[in-house]
Amino acid sequence: MSNKIKIEKNSVQETLLVPLYGRKMCAEKFPELYNDTSARELCEHIDYDFSDLEAKKGSFFYEFGALEAAMRQLDIMWEIREYLKQYPKAAVVNLGCGLDQTGRACDNGSCRIFNLDFPEIIAARNELLPAGDREEHIAADLKDHRWMDRVDGTNGVIFFAAGVFHYFKAAEVKSLVQEMAEHYPGGRLIFDTVGKLGLKLMMSGTLKSMGIDNVEGMFYVDKPGQELQWGERIRISSKGYMLGYYDMKSPGIRAGHRFLAHVGDDLMHMAVHRAEFAVPVSEKE
Repeated sequence: MSNKIKIEKNSVQETLLVPLYGRKMCAEKFPELYNDTSARELCEHIDYDFSDLEAKKGSFFYEFGALEAAMRQLDIMWEIREYLKQYPKAAVVNLGCGLDQTGRACDNGSCRIFNLDFPEIIAARNELLPAGDREEHIAADLKDHRWMDRVDGTNGVIFFAAGVFHYFKAAEVKSLVQEMAEHYPGGRLIFDTVGKLGLKLMMSGTLKSMGIDNVEGMFYVDKPGQELQWGERIRISSKGYMLGYYDMKSPGIRAGHRFLAHVGDDLMHMAVHRAEFAVPVSEKE
C-alpha cells in the first residue's frame, strides 16, 4: 500500500481497530510470547488518531486485555498448525475475520485461506489487506449458511471463530455448527466462549451497544460437557483460554496478569473448544 487508508471516527471500520491495536501492543510489550509484527505494520498504513488507545496502553487492565486477545490468537494458531500437519492442503477459514491475519500467520505454502465477514468489513479488508495467492475474502452473513457453498473442504478444512460467537444466540451457534458438520465431514472448528458471568462482566457494554440488555438466550458456556452436546457427529474437547496452551511465564507478564488469567479460565469459564466433525460410517466404507 503506497497511501494510508483513512478510518473515520464512529464508523464500522473503527470497531476493527481496537483488537488490531491490542495485538500490536502485545507484540511490543511481550515479544517472547507474541512476536507477530503484522498488526504494527497494518497500523502504520492506517490514517487514524490512535491517541486515545495510546493513552491507555500503560494501564494494568489494558495490558491484560491485550494479552487476552493475543492468547486467544496463539491458541487458535496452535490448533491450525496441528491440523495442517495432517492436512497440508486444507482450507483455513476465518469466520468473522475483521482485520485479523491468523490465516496468513499459519500459511504453510499449500493451504487455502478464506476470510469471511459482513460486506462492509470485507470492503475495508480489501483496501487494507487485499487477498493474496491461495486466499479469498468472502462477504457474507455467517447466519446465512449459503456461504458454505463457496468454501471447498475436499482436502480438509479447519474453521476458527475468535470472539465471534458471543454475539450470537445459543440456538444460532448450534444450528451453524450442525450445518457445518453436515457439509464438512472430517473438518474441524475452533472457537472460544465465556460463561454467563463472564459474558455479563466482560461483554455487557458491547452487547448493550447492539441493543442487547439481557444475556439470556445468548451464547455462553459454563459446562461444555453438557451444553455442547450437539449431535453424535460433533465431538467437542476444551481447554482453558488463557492458560490451557501456554503458561504465560514470559518476561514482562506480571504475577497479577497470571492471577487474572486463572480467574478468567476458572471463574469466567473462558475456554477454547475444538469441534471435530466425524465422517459417517457409510462414507468410510
